[in-house]
Amino acid sequence: MENPEGGMWNSEFGRGALGGGVFSFWVEGFLVVLLRMIYLDHNATTPLAPAALEAMLPFLREEFGNPSSSYRLARRARAALEKAREQVAALLQTQPREVVFTGGATEATQAALESCLRLQPKREALVVSAMEHSATLRFAEALEEEGRARVVRVPVDGEGRLLLDELERILSREAAAVVSVMAANNETGVLQPIPEIAERCARAGVPFHCDAAQAVGKIPVDLAGWGVDFATLAAHKFSGPKGVGALYVRELLRFVPRQPGGGQEEGRRSGTENVAGVVGMGAAAELAGERLAAGELDRVGELRDEFESGLAEAFPECLFHGRQAERVPTVTSFSLARVPSAELLLLLDERGVCASAGSACSSGRPDPSHVLLAMGRSREEAQNSLRLSLGAETTRKEVGEALRILLDSVGKIRSARG
Repeated sequence: MENPEGGMWNSEFGRGALGGGVFSFWVEGFLVVLLRMIYLDHNATTPLAPAALEAMLPFLREEFGNPSSSYRLARRARAALEKAREQVAALLQTQPREVVFTGGATEATQAALESCLRLQPKREALVVSAMEHSATLRFAEALEEEGRARVVRVPVDGEGRLLLDELERILSREAAAVVSVMAANNETGVLQPIPEIAERCARAGVPFHCDAAQAVGKIPVDLAGWGVDFATLAAHKFSGPKGVGALYVRELLRFVPRQPGGGQEEGRRSGTENVAGVVGMGAAAELAGERLAAGELDRVGELRDEFESGLAEAFPECLFHGRQAERVPTVTSFSLARVPSAELLLLLDERGVCASAGSACSSGRPDPSHVLLAMGRSREEAQNSLRLSLGAETTRKEVGEALRILLDSVGKIRSARG
């Protein structure tokens, strides 16, 4: 599937492959554009790894058993489920029994937060960083509107790093039921000091949830070593299928399931498991561990840095977001004056470059990024932001071509604006 020169999607589509005629010509042209796409939006989702697909196929066809039943067909499904649990646990450096499969990271995050609030009804503060993902922030705000919680936001500095002293001050005065902080920001890639945050939460006797969706597969993750109580991840962020995720629940920690029912996942998440999806997630987790061990993400980081250097050379005024902080190696976020991201994204898309203005969950909304506003950026700077996120399949040729197209597109927008 991968082309070392042209990248995952780049290939030549044979002239006349669909025969003659205007319709065939149009379809063939469309496929040429599709096949030459430069995909730089891996934070939104990643292409499904061939190994994950191959692992899934039997469980979409002949191995259709329900893992909660007792006959051989079901036992094979159960065995596959437990193998995947071991694969995910190995990537997270934790125990398989601490991994609960869910329908995605959003469900897992909200289950963890709600459990903490239900177990501590006299503690109503839900403490979050000012730049959390909407899966956390909007859920917290909904709970606040219902009168079930009070949201307390921890500020960040100009590079997007959590202010630890502010967190400590908040914990000293608030009756906090839980603290939730993402390991890697989805818009900037900035990493938070998760072990230090966990230590402060432990001293204050407050459970700590970490949204690790954008960190897993990009940096080594050690949930036990980090000291977190809960963590969430999504398979499609590291070359697995969509619609499946996991919740890490530290062993012996009290947990109230948000979804009662048949008692699957040891009573922590009822509902018949998505066996094919879970199996694909396990295979993707194993692949992610191999990529990290082989240093493939270091190569991606070098490509990202080369792109940023080329952009800064062409536009010295370019404002990078979080570049001075520790980041995952796959993400760059920046703003250019007089270049609205909506216009730039349109030109990039026309020329086959897939990018984003920020979170995929917020695309199409006119409001500027809350992440960049929390970092002290102006509304204009936030509305001009662009995010490129690379993957293990990204090639140097693709990055160079994307930079060339970007520079040309910026020039067109500025010329049109005068």
